[in-house]
Amino acid sequence: MEGQEQQNKSRVVKVDSEETWDFYATQARNQGCPIVAHFTAAWCMPSVVMNPFFEELASTYQDVLFLTVDVDDVKEVATKFEVKAMPTFLLMKEDGQVDKLVGANPDEIRKRIEGLVQSGRIYVA
Repeated sequence: MEGQEQQNKSRVVKVDSEETWDFYATQARNQGCPIVAHFTAAWCMPSVVMNPFFEELASTYQDVLFLTVDVDDVKEVATKFEVKAMPTFLLMKEDGQVDKLVGANPDEIRKRIEGLVQSGRIYVA
């Protein structure tokens, strides 16, 4: 039982190939689920420092798919989205990229994710 809790602890999915990226992006698009992708690198301290914050965001925003992409491991995806600096945060919806934030700015990332989530909600009076 304890092992299961450890496995379920992280809501952030590590993308380890272009195929994995395509799989999760397609599933999210089909389900109308927004995506927040953290493009990172093990050698980039600002990226590494953002990892716990990204985990916290994933726990807070349960209706959003959070992906982490190591640019050295999955160069094709980083190139496709023109990621040139780390950390880069990409916000996506069904029709593709809606926002991109470069740099470790927790307040701004939270604000933009909140905007992403709010833009998908429909209020009925």
